[in-house]
Amino acid sequence: MTAPASTSGRWVLVTGAAGELGSRLVKRLRDDGWLVRGLVLPGDPLAARLAGLGAEVVTGDVRAPRTLDRAVSDVDTVFHVAAVILASEAAVLDQVNRQGTANMLAASVAAGVRHFVYVSSASVTYPRLTPYGRSKLAAEELVRAEPALVHTIVRPTLVYDRDGGEEFMMFVRFLERFPVVPFIGPGTARKSPVASSDVVEGLARIAGNPLAAGRTYNLSGGESITLEELGKLVLGLRGRARPFVHLPVWACRVLAALLSLVMKKPPLTQYGVTGFINHADLDCAAATRDLGYRPVGARAGIARCFPNVFTDNTATVHRRAS
Repeated sequence: MTAPASTSGRWVLVTGAAGELGSRLVKRLRDDGWLVRGLVLPGDPLAARLAGLGAEVVTGDVRAPRTLDRAVSDVDTVFHVAAVILASEAAVLDQVNRQGTANMLAASVAAGVRHFVYVSSASVTYPRLTPYGRSKLAAEELVRAEPALVHTIVRPTLVYDRDGGEEFMMFVRFLERFPVVPFIGPGTARKSPVASSDVVEGLARIAGNPLAAGRTYNLSGGESITLEELGKLVLGLRGRARPFVHLPVWACRVLAALLSLVMKKPPLTQYGVTGFINHADLDCAAATRDLGYRPVGARAGIARCFPNVFTDNTATVHRRAS
């Protein structure tokens, strides 16, 4: 996708720019011709990811409003990517995800930003919200309620790439931890894992796109797959196939509650249980229609992450969303 001429002289801000997704978005927006500024935490060693990308790097913390003025100065579009997914205390999720978004909105309005793109999560659609899902849903409501900004909200599903994707790699580590996988629930929850490159593509197509104004887009993958199918796919591609034993959800919830009382970082949490039993295969048709978003299917995309053990038994022609 070539950059439209209207990008000339217009600044875009990416918060959370030192993260895996943020840094890739910075590179893509620069390639598209935007002037890009990346907001990173003071002293963040991951800021080195932005070296050589041609972006201006500024430091600040979304929890500290006074540190945001420089970041939003002269900016046309904000991509608010910064977030905390996992935290030992729900207050941290609220401080970063909800209040941090409120702070970014206020700074953006004061600076005359035109367009605010908020990266939310598929977890806001769960019938039983986790603290993370509640914090992201509350932030969505703040974004929609701000009349001074054009907004777009995106909800990625389970993000993966060759180097990880935090929740995806947690799932992989869980699968590989035991010789017999203690699988939570029946494994029938349907997911649409999405390649980080496809999320970046979808986000980049929002910049300068009038069709995206006021819209909420699901940036999901191009294929729905059950969680058990996904687990067996990943283990097979990594050459570590093993049997599954299914555990009752109620027992896992009780165990997670008990572990939380005696451990600071328990191996099983309510957040983890919820992820195993909720569907996250959101329809990306609106993004396809407005943005030309066409994500790769999970089987083909994940196989690219583990090419050294890819075999004909796991091969499949990837299906793009239509």
